[in-house]
Amino acid sequence: MKRHMLCGFDVPDYKKIRVIIDTDAACEADDPFAIVHAILSPKLIVRGIVAEHFVRPDSMERSYEEIVTITETMGVTIPTFRGQRGPLALDGDISEGVRFIIDEAMEDSGRPLFVLCQGAVTNVAMALQTCPEIAGRMTVIWIGTHGEAPCKAHFREFNAGNDILAANRVLRSKVDLWLVPSQVYGTVTIGIAEIKRRISVCGKIGWHLYDNLITYNNSGEAGWTQGESWSLGDSPAIAIALNPGCGHYKTISAPEIASDTSSVAAADAREIRVYTDVDSRYILEDFMAKLELFCSEED
Repeated sequence: MKRHMLCGFDVPDYKKIRVIIDTDAACEADDPFAIVHAILSPKLIVRGIVAEHFVRPDSMERSYEEIVTITETMGVTIPTFRGQRGPLALDGDISEGVRFIIDEAMEDSGRPLFVLCQGAVTNVAMALQTCPEIAGRMTVIWIGTHGEAPCKAHFREFNAGNDILAANRVLRSKVDLWLVPSQVYGTVTIGIAEIKRRISVCGKIGWHLYDNLITYNNSGEAGWTQGESWSLGDSPAIAIALNPGCGHYKTISAPEIASDTSSVAAADAREIRVYTDVDSRYILEDFMAKLELFCSEED
């Protein structure tokens, strides 16, 4: 079965877009759900998946391995690349993932390119630094920051905080940036009971998603979670690529990210799009319906 028919239906060819998924897939449990959602969406031509670090030693490699586990479990073949090993200040080499982003952006395919960032934006920042001309050739949808300035950080925002230098470089760049801040991505909430009832039963990949989440939820690293619910906070990147109108947004002056991840006003800031809400049930139901269809196609 062709990848664009994994959930049993297709969309007109002229409506399809190219996407690159940039993901810290192994940091906790929400990235894998978003990756699977993208793969199952016929509108999205997933050109490649790039592993993102999450600061810890070998975190990029762990993300890469989780991406491979997902694609192998689904039985699909998607180019997968290793990104930067750590934040910009610690890794000045140009990774294979960064070179892939540049090459894909420079390709004259006739289809728009969206880079869906589900973690730090180190790989995108390095790509823009290495080849500034790609800024006008792609749109970046980023799950990160506390949004419009001024906004005092009530907690350290994970994705921006994992590479504040990279965050500010992307915010100051000329790339078309659509931002999904913490107060929005945190609303995509689902109960673990629903994940068990509707997702774990959907073949090997459904079980992997559930088991991976339960394993993390029961670990010592998950003290910040509520216990029996989860925020699938990376999934809006997929849903917005599918349907930019699945939430409300406005144009703002790009903030600067302070050391504690607060959003502060920046001098001579350029304009970006920021989402003020998203339709969480659309996001969750679209994903679960596609997963159910995929499971039925497997059978």
